[in-house]
Amino acid sequence: MSNLLKLTPTPPPETSQPDPAKLISGQPVFTTWNLEEDGTLFAGIWQSTPGKWHIAYDEWEYFHILEGVSVLTDETGAETRLTAGDSYIIRPGFSGTWEVVETTRKDYVIRL
Repeated sequence: MSNLLKLTPTPPPETSQPDPAKLISGQPVFTTWNLEEDGTLFAGIWQSTPGKWHIAYDEWEYFHILEGVSVLTDETGAETRLTAGDSYIIRPGFSGTWEVVETTRKDYVIRL
């Protein structure tokens, strides 16, 4: 088994929606191209159409916004506007909301 993973061509996408109990507004549809999943490390490309939902992180996530506009709001109400070219790390314990204002696509790496 190689330690090198080629990321192209991408696998077929999976689609989903936020848990209805977490949904605040809209009817966002998530499209995810999972490039790596080994039980503790997940990487790929994620896209969402507009909407807003509650989030809570138990894991680390690094992401880079490829296109679109989203607003990440923490539990104190502090907002961070996410646009193409932005890169962030979300630490375990973060909770708040994710709002997709314009369809957003990001690449991500999640570590449990």
